Amino acid sequence: MTDFLEPVLETPRLVLRRHRLDDFEDAAAMWADQDVTRFIGGKPATREEVWARLLRYAGHWALLGYGYWVIRETASGRFVGEIGFADFHRDIDPAFAGAPEAGWALAPWAQGQGFAGEALAAILGWADGHFGSARTVCMVDPANAASLRLAQKSGYHEYARTSYKGAPTILFERAGVSTPSPAP
Repeated sequence: MTDFLEPVLETPRLVLRRHRLDDFEDAAAMWADQDVTRFIGGKPATREEVWARLLRYAGHWALLGYGYWVIRETASGRFVGEIGFADFHRDIDPAFAGAPEAGWALAPWAQGQGFAGEALAAILGWADGHFGSARTVCMVDPANAASLRLAQKSGYHEYARTSYKGAPTILFERAGVSTPSPAP
């Protein structure tokens, strides 16, 4: 088991922290929304599937030392969405096993306000310090124009077009930036 401290990340408008049990209802509402899932699996998630998702997030932190954060608006505490890195051992060609996979999903009310870019910049800054120069990847549905723009704006570059579970997808990669350790 990996020793870890799940970092809390803050931006001017957001706080990103580990998931807690009291995040379940907000997460379940978001993942049940067709607008959220139309480009992520194509169908709303059940409460059972969202519960498994939250447990998987905790497992990533416990076993790998990285995972997903819940995003909340600093001023109101309102649930914005989820963002982070995972290793889902996807059955995809070309394979990207071992490369942390970035992903994000925002509640419908939070979309189009720049929250995703703000949160992604925060986790990529964390990743550069945590993963160093290691590559990270992300998968984006070709019809998801907002996520395509966000990935490219955040330094991800397309490297393959393929399919995943019968649906077309674009694979992106980003080389990390080695951040020097602070002086003792």
